[in-house]
Amino acid sequence: MTDVAQAAPEKVHEEKEADHHPYFRPKDAATLILVDRSGHIPKVLVGKRHDKVVFMPGKFVFPGGRVDKADYRVPCAAPITPELQANLFKGSPKTEASRAKSLAVAAIREACEETGLCLGRRHERKAPKLDGPWKPFADAGPLPDPSGLFLIARAITPPGRVKRFDTRFFTADASAITHRVEGVVHADAELVELVWVELGSQPLADLHPMTRNVLNELDKRLATGPLRHDAPVPFFHFYGGKMQKDVLS
Repeated sequence: MTDVAQAAPEKVHEEKEADHHPYFRPKDAATLILVDRSGHIPKVLVGKRHDKVVFMPGKFVFPGGRVDKADYRVPCAAPITPELQANLFKGSPKTEASRAKSLAVAAIREACEETGLCLGRRHERKAPKLDGPWKPFADAGPLPDPSGLFLIARAITPPGRVKRFDTRFFTADASAITHRVEGVVHADAELVELVWVELGSQPLADLHPMTRNVLNELDKRLATGPLRHDAPVPFFHFYGGKMQKDVLS
Protein backbone atom coordinates (compact mmCIF):
# COMPACT_ATOMS: atom_id res chain seq x y z
CA MET A 1 0.00 0.00 0.00
CA THR A 2 1.13 3.55 -0.52
CA ASP A 3 1.28 6.43 1.95
CA VAL A 4 -0.33 9.30 0.05
CA ALA A 5 -1.28 12.84 0.94
CA GLN A 6 -4.09 13.52 3.42
CA ALA A 7 -7.02 15.86 2.87
CA ALA A 8 -10.40 16.25 4.53
CA PRO A 9 -13.45 15.34 2.40
CA GLU A 10 -14.92 18.14 0.32
CA LYS A 11 -12.52 20.81 1.61
CA VAL A 12 -8.87 21.75 1.56
CA HIS A 13 -7.08 20.38 4.60
CA GLU A 14 -4.21 22.46 5.92
CA GLU A 15 -1.11 20.51 6.83
CA LYS A 16 2.27 21.91 7.83
CA GLU A 17 5.00 20.94 5.45
CA ALA A 18 7.46 18.62 7.16
CA ASP A 19 11.08 19.70 6.96
CA HIS A 20 12.86 16.95 8.85
CA HIS A 21 13.50 14.89 5.73
CA PRO A 22 15.18 15.88 2.46
CA TYR A 23 13.12 16.18 -0.69
CA PHE A 24 12.28 12.87 -2.29
CA ARG A 25 10.83 12.61 -5.77
CA PRO A 26 7.48 10.77 -5.63
CA LYS A 27 7.46 7.20 -6.92
CA ASP A 28 4.69 6.15 -9.30
CA ALA A 29 2.13 3.91 -7.59
CA ALA A 30 -1.32 2.49 -8.25
CA THR A 31 -4.29 1.39 -6.15
CA LEU A 32 -7.24 -0.71 -7.30
CA ILE A 33 -10.73 -0.41 -5.78
CA LEU A 34 -12.95 -3.32 -6.82
CA VAL A 35 -16.68 -2.55 -6.80
CA ASP A 36 -19.65 -4.91 -6.57
CA ARG A 37 -22.80 -3.19 -7.84
CA SER A 38 -25.09 -6.22 -7.75
CA GLY A 39 -26.94 -4.95 -4.67
CA HIS A 40 -28.86 -1.78 -3.88
CA ILE A 41 -25.78 -0.21 -2.25
CA PRO A 42 -22.40 -0.65 -3.98
CA LYS A 43 -19.78 -2.62 -2.08
CA VAL A 44 -16.01 -2.29 -2.25
CA LEU A 45 -13.40 -4.89 -1.42
CA VAL A 46 -11.06 -4.12 1.47
CA GLY A 47 -8.36 -6.19 3.10
CA LYS A 48 -7.38 -6.12 6.77
CA ARG A 49 -3.65 -5.69 7.28
CA HIS A 50 -1.69 -7.84 9.71
CA ASP A 51 -1.33 -6.36 13.20
CA LYS A 52 2.47 -6.63 13.01
CA VAL A 53 3.15 -4.82 9.73
CA VAL A 54 4.88 -1.44 10.01
CA PHE A 55 2.49 0.60 7.87
CA MET A 56 -1.14 0.87 9.07
CA PRO A 57 -1.26 -2.32 11.18
CA GLY A 58 -4.71 -3.79 11.60
CA LYS A 59 -6.29 -1.27 9.21
CA PHE A 60 -8.58 -1.99 6.27
CA VAL A 61 -6.90 -1.03 3.01
CA PHE A 62 -7.17 -1.37 -0.75
CA PRO A 63 -4.50 -3.28 -2.66
CA GLY A 64 -1.84 -1.08 -4.16
CA GLY A 65 1.85 -0.29 -4.37
CA ARG A 66 4.72 0.98 -6.46
CA VAL A 67 5.02 0.45 -10.19
CA ASP A 68 7.53 -2.28 -11.01
CA LYS A 69 10.01 -2.05 -13.87
CA ALA A 70 8.56 -5.23 -15.37
CA ASP A 71 4.97 -3.92 -15.48
CA TYR A 72 5.41 -2.27 -18.88
CA ARG A 73 6.87 -5.41 -20.46
CA VAL A 74 4.06 -7.74 -19.38
CA PRO A 75 1.79 -8.59 -22.35
CA CYS A 76 -1.91 -7.82 -21.86
CA ALA A 77 -5.06 -9.42 -23.20
CA ALA A 78 -6.20 -5.95 -24.28
CA PRO A 79 -4.71 -2.46 -24.19
CA ILE A 80 -5.92 0.27 -21.88
CA THR A 81 -8.69 2.25 -23.51
CA PRO A 82 -7.81 5.50 -25.29
CA GLU A 83 -10.07 7.35 -22.83
CA LEU A 84 -8.21 5.95 -19.80
CA GLN A 85 -4.88 6.72 -21.42
CA ALA A 86 -6.02 10.30 -22.04
CA ASN A 87 -6.93 10.69 -18.36
CA LEU A 88 -3.56 9.31 -17.29
CA PHE A 89 -1.84 11.82 -19.56
CA LYS A 90 -3.46 14.71 -17.68
CA GLY A 91 -1.81 16.63 -14.86
CA SER A 92 1.78 17.30 -13.94
CA PRO A 93 4.29 15.72 -13.84
CA LYS A 94 3.32 14.44 -17.29
CA THR A 95 2.85 10.73 -17.92
CA GLU A 96 4.21 9.02 -21.02
CA ALA A 97 2.28 6.30 -22.87
CA SER A 98 4.54 3.54 -21.57
CA ARG A 99 4.07 4.78 -18.02
CA ALA A 100 0.30 4.97 -18.43
CA LYS A 101 0.20 1.27 -19.27
CA SER A 102 2.54 0.46 -16.39
CA LEU A 103 0.27 2.24 -13.91
CA ALA A 104 -2.84 0.37 -15.00
CA VAL A 105 -1.04 -2.96 -15.09
CA ALA A 106 0.55 -2.33 -11.68
CA ALA A 107 -2.91 -1.90 -10.15
CA ILE A 108 -3.90 -5.32 -11.49
CA ARG A 109 -0.65 -6.93 -10.32
CA GLU A 110 -0.94 -5.53 -6.80
CA ALA A 111 -4.54 -6.69 -6.48
CA CYS A 112 -3.64 -10.21 -7.59
CA GLU A 113 -0.53 -10.30 -5.42
CA GLU A 114 -2.21 -9.04 -2.24
CA THR A 115 -5.74 -10.47 -2.52
CA GLY A 116 -5.40 -13.37 -4.94
CA LEU A 117 -8.07 -11.81 -7.19
CA CYS A 118 -6.84 -11.41 -10.76
CA LEU A 119 -8.29 -9.31 -13.59
CA GLY A 120 -7.50 -10.95 -16.88
CA ARG A 121 -8.70 -13.12 -19.71
CA ARG A 122 -7.34 -15.78 -21.99
CA HIS A 123 -5.82 -14.79 -25.27
CA GLU A 124 -5.54 -16.66 -28.54
CA ARG A 125 -1.79 -16.45 -28.63
CA LYS A 126 0.34 -18.74 -26.51
CA ALA A 127 0.76 -17.41 -22.99
CA PRO A 128 4.29 -16.11 -22.42
CA LYS A 129 6.46 -17.24 -19.56
CA LEU A 130 5.81 -14.97 -16.59
CA ASP A 131 7.52 -15.15 -13.22
CA GLY A 132 7.65 -13.32 -9.92
CA PRO A 133 4.38 -11.60 -9.00
CA TRP A 134 3.04 -12.39 -12.48
CA LYS A 135 3.40 -16.14 -12.04
CA PRO A 136 -0.29 -16.60 -10.97
CA PHE A 137 -1.33 -15.36 -14.41
CA ALA A 138 1.09 -17.73 -16.12
CA ASP A 139 -0.12 -20.68 -14.05
CA ALA A 140 -3.81 -19.95 -14.68
CA GLY A 141 -3.50 -19.01 -18.35
CA PRO A 142 -5.06 -15.52 -18.58
CA LEU A 143 -3.22 -12.33 -19.40
CA PRO A 144 -3.88 -9.13 -17.40
CA ASP A 145 -6.71 -7.07 -18.84
CA PRO A 146 -6.66 -3.34 -17.97
CA SER A 147 -9.41 -2.42 -20.45
CA GLY A 148 -12.07 -2.25 -17.72
CA LEU A 149 -10.23 0.15 -15.42
CA PHE A 150 -11.38 3.71 -14.66
CA LEU A 151 -9.27 6.46 -13.11
CA ILE A 152 -10.94 7.92 -10.01
CA ALA A 153 -8.25 10.20 -8.58
CA ARG A 154 -4.56 11.08 -8.44
CA ALA A 155 -2.70 12.09 -5.25
CA ILE A 156 0.88 13.00 -4.39
CA THR A 157 2.36 12.62 -0.90
CA PRO A 158 3.43 15.96 0.65
CA PRO A 159 7.12 16.95 0.56
CA GLY A 160 9.21 16.11 3.60
CA ARG A 161 7.96 12.55 3.99
CA VAL A 162 10.37 9.61 4.07
CA LYS A 163 8.30 7.87 1.40
CA ARG A 164 6.49 9.81 -1.31
CA PHE A 165 4.16 8.41 -3.95
CA ASP A 166 2.37 9.75 -7.01
CA THR A 167 -0.63 7.44 -6.75
CA ARG A 168 -3.35 6.81 -9.32
CA PHE A 169 -6.53 5.34 -7.88
CA PHE A 170 -8.29 3.00 -10.28
CA THR A 171 -11.58 1.17 -9.98
CA ALA A 172 -13.01 -1.86 -11.75
CA ASP A 173 -16.20 -3.87 -11.50
CA ALA A 174 -16.10 -7.13 -9.58
CA SER A 175 -17.22 -8.92 -12.73
CA ALA A 176 -13.74 -8.28 -14.14
CA ILE A 177 -12.30 -10.80 -11.65
CA THR A 178 -11.64 -13.92 -13.70
CA HIS A 179 -9.28 -15.93 -11.54
CA ARG A 180 -8.60 -16.46 -7.85
CA VAL A 181 -5.32 -17.61 -6.36
CA GLU A 182 -6.00 -19.61 -3.22
CA GLY A 183 -3.97 -19.17 -0.05
CA VAL A 184 -2.89 -15.57 -0.59
CA VAL A 185 -4.90 -14.16 2.32
CA HIS A 186 -4.27 -15.93 5.64
CA ALA A 187 -3.38 -15.30 9.28
CA ASP A 188 0.32 -14.75 8.59
CA ALA A 189 0.01 -12.82 5.32
CA GLU A 190 0.13 -9.06 4.74
CA LEU A 191 -3.66 -9.15 4.43
CA VAL A 192 -5.35 -11.47 6.91
CA GLU A 193 -8.95 -10.99 5.75
CA LEU A 194 -10.93 -9.80 2.72
CA VAL A 195 -14.34 -8.17 3.18
CA TRP A 196 -16.89 -6.70 0.78
CA VAL A 197 -18.35 -3.67 2.58
CA GLU A 198 -21.04 -1.19 1.58
CA LEU A 199 -19.97 2.34 0.78
CA GLY A 200 -20.51 4.49 3.85
CA SER A 201 -20.33 1.56 6.29
CA GLN A 202 -18.35 1.53 9.54
CA PRO A 203 -15.28 -0.47 8.37
CA LEU A 204 -14.59 2.32 5.86
CA ALA A 205 -14.65 5.04 8.52
CA ASP A 206 -11.20 4.02 9.76
CA LEU A 207 -9.52 4.20 6.37
CA HIS A 208 -6.61 6.49 5.57
CA PRO A 209 -8.07 10.03 5.15
CA MET A 210 -6.90 10.26 1.54
CA THR A 211 -8.52 6.93 0.74
CA ARG A 212 -11.79 8.18 2.25
CA ASN A 213 -11.58 11.19 -0.04
CA VAL A 214 -11.19 8.93 -3.06
CA LEU A 215 -14.13 6.81 -1.93
CA ASN A 216 -16.24 9.96 -1.69
CA GLU A 217 -15.35 10.70 -5.31
CA LEU A 218 -16.18 7.13 -6.31
CA ASP A 219 -19.49 7.25 -4.44
CA LYS A 220 -20.51 10.43 -6.27
CA ARG A 221 -19.64 8.94 -9.64
CA LEU A 222 -21.49 5.69 -8.96
CA ALA A 223 -24.57 7.69 -7.96
CA THR A 224 -24.78 9.13 -11.48
CA GLY A 225 -24.97 5.71 -13.16
CA PRO A 226 -22.36 3.67 -15.05
CA LEU A 227 -18.78 4.86 -14.68
CA ARG A 228 -17.56 7.09 -17.50
CA HIS A 229 -14.12 8.19 -18.55
CA ASP A 230 -15.27 11.75 -19.20
CA ALA A 231 -16.08 12.49 -15.54
CA PRO A 232 -13.81 14.99 -13.75
CA VAL A 233 -10.80 13.38 -12.06
CA PRO A 234 -9.60 15.13 -8.87
CA PHE A 235 -5.90 15.69 -8.21
CA PHE A 236 -4.79 16.05 -4.57
CA HIS A 237 -1.38 17.61 -4.08
CA PHE A 238 0.60 19.76 -1.69
CA TYR A 239 1.40 23.36 -2.68
CA GLY A 240 2.39 26.43 -0.68
CA GLY A 241 2.10 24.58 2.60
CA LYS A 242 -1.50 23.53 1.97
CA MET A 243 -3.32 20.61 0.42
CA GLN A 244 -4.91 21.47 -2.91
CA LYS A 245 -7.70 19.68 -4.75
CA ASP A 246 -7.67 20.39 -8.46
CA VAL A 247 -9.22 18.70 -11.46
CA LEU A 248 -6.86 16.97 -13.87
CA SER A 249 -6.73 18.72 -17.20
